[in-house]
Amino acid sequence: MKIALIAHDKKKNDMIALAIKYKETLAPHDLCATGTTGTLVMGETGLKITRMKSGPLGGDQQIGSMIAEGKLDLVIFLRDPLTAQPHEPDVSALLRLCDVQNIPLATNVKSAEIMLDALQDGTFQA
Repeated sequence: MKIALIAHDKKKNDMIALAIKYKETLAPHDLCATGTTGTLVMGETGLKITRMKSGPLGGDQQIGSMIAEGKLDLVIFLRDPLTAQPHEPDVSALLRLCDVQNIPLATNVKSAEIMLDALQDGTFQA
């Protein structure tokens, strides 16, 4: 399964904690992430992650392209709803693409945990 990991700046520590908690669940899958998020998660977990550009520099669009091409099965995007993002149009486009392509999307820790628990116990499959 191909899984994308994205986190706004104030949510990067949450993504690291999530990746540590679910390291064994994530390890057998093909992971990609936006630049800084990928670097931080790899550094803390040792997981193999294909890194895209940083979100504001086009990483969100790169992942959006993967969604549009049917190359992703799950997106975990820990968003910061309380901070304005300079690349908000890219964020909105990525979320819309998940809806159009029917790609499961977790936008907070709890929804990510539900999806990863389902992946772990085999009830969620691509």
